[in-house]
Amino acid sequence: MSGLITHAAFAVACLSIFFTLFVDACTGIKLTTKDGMAVHGRTLEFGLPVAVTTVVIPRKYAFQTTTPLGTGMVYTSKYAAVGAIAFDSVAILDGMNEKGLCVGTFYFPSYAEYVPTTLENQSKSLSPIDFPNWVLTQFANLEEVKAALGGVVIAPTLVKGWGNIPAPFHYIVFEKGGDAIVIEPMDGKLIVHPNPLGVLTNSPSFDWHWDNLRNFLHLSPYNVVEKTVAGKKIVPFGQGSGMIGLPGDFTPPSRFVRAALFIAAATPVDHTKNAVWQAFHILNNFDIPKGVAREKSDSHYMSDFTQLTCVRDPNDLKYYFKSYDDQTVKVIDLKKFNFDAKEVKQWAVTGEGEFVDVTRLVK
Repeated sequence: MSGLITHAAFAVACLSIFFTLFVDACTGIKLTTKDGMAVHGRTLEFGLPVAVTTVVIPRKYAFQTTTPLGTGMVYTSKYAAVGAIAFDSVAILDGMNEKGLCVGTFYFPSYAEYVPTTLENQSKSLSPIDFPNWVLTQFANLEEVKAALGGVVIAPTLVKGWGNIPAPFHYIVFEKGGDAIVIEPMDGKLIVHPNPLGVLTNSPSFDWHWDNLRNFLHLSPYNVVEKTVAGKKIVPFGQGSGMIGLPGDFTPPSRFVRAALFIAAATPVDHTKNAVWQAFHILNNFDIPKGVAREKSDSHYMSDFTQLTCVRDPNDLKYYFKSYDDQTVKVIDLKKFNFDAKEVKQWAVTGEGEFVDVTRLVK
C-alpha cells in the first residue's frame, strides 16, 4: 500500500511540475441526426495516468465551493447530473443533467483570466473546477445559464491535484436541442460565444478558431476531379484528394479544423443510437496514443494521451464512455437513478479491458 501511495504522490507532484501540458489536447464535437436530434462527445487527455470516475449527483446535494480566501458560493443541486470526475473530487469535468443540459471542461492555457477574490465577491465565487457543477445542477437551458452568469465569479483557486496554478479552463455548454455556447473567462469577464458547430478544443480563444476556418474553405469530402495538363490527363491518387491540406497534428488549431471538417462531412444518420456510434468513430481520429505528444524536462518526459472518450445523448439521458485501456463502450442511463437519492453514486472507468475469444464460434 505504501508503494501505491508513494507512486500516487509522485504522479501528483509531476502534474504540478508539468502543468503546461496537462489536459491540453481535448477535442469536442456535435452531430445531428436526420430528424434534428443532437448528440455530442469529446476526448479527455491528461499528461499522466489519472483515476477518472463516473458519478451521479442527486437533487438537493449540498455544495460548498472554495476560493483563495476560503469558502465561496454555497448552493444545493436543483437537478441531478451524471458525468466524469478526477482526483475523487465531486466536481464534474464533463457531464449531463436530467434536463439534457451538458457541460464540457477544456484546458485553456495562457488565455484564461480569473477575477481576484474579494470580500465583496467571495460568496458568489466558484473555483474553475466548481463552475461546471454549478451549471449542471442549477440550470435547464442556455437562456437560464446566460442570465445567471452576471451573478457569478470564477476565482483563481488552487485545487488539490490540479497543479500549482489555478487550472485554466474554458467551457462548452449544450442544451437538449443541440444549441451550444462557449464560456471563456477573459479580461475579468465571462465571455459567451454562440457555437453553432458544437466543436471545441483548447487555446487560443474560440473566436480565433472560428476565424481560422477561413483558411480551409477549399477542403471537401469530394475527390478532386481529373485535369488535363499539356494534353496529358492527370488523376488524383486514391480516395480523399479533396481533403489534401487538412492539418493532421495534435495542436488545438489543427484539431479544431479537423473536427469541424469531419462533422460537416459526416453522413447524417436516422437515430441517436447510430449517431452515438458515429461520434465515437469520429472521435477515434483524435485519440492520442502514449508517446506521440510529449514534453521533456531533464531526464523525465510527460506525454498527453486520451484517457477517456465520452458521448452524451441528451434525448435519452445516456452517458457513453470508454477508456484508454478498455475500449469497450459503456453507458450510464441517468433515467434509471433516483434523482432524489441521498448520496452520490460513483463508478471507476479505469481498468484493463479483455479480448473476447471467439475461436469456438468459428466454423
